[in-house]
Amino acid sequence: MSWISIAQIVVSIIVIALILLQERSSGVGGAFGGSDAGGFYQTRRGIEKSIFIGTIIGVIIFTGLALANLVLLQQI
Repeated sequence: MSWISIAQIVVSIIVIALILLQERSSGVGGAFGGSDAGGFYQTRRGIEKSIFIGTIIGVIIFTGLALANLVLLQQI
């Protein structure tokens, strides 16, 4: 197993944890404007914003590792 595969597994576990830590909406109705909180859009502040940005960065890193792994496999 190459170091890229191991890094991809570690990053995927981190991304899963970050997704699970994000605050859940009030159900499916919240995504379609059925929320009492005033709509779908919500301003993220503090730790919630950090988790959101960390999730995006983690997914970008995971995608880069997946592409690097694909290129590495094509060379073999």
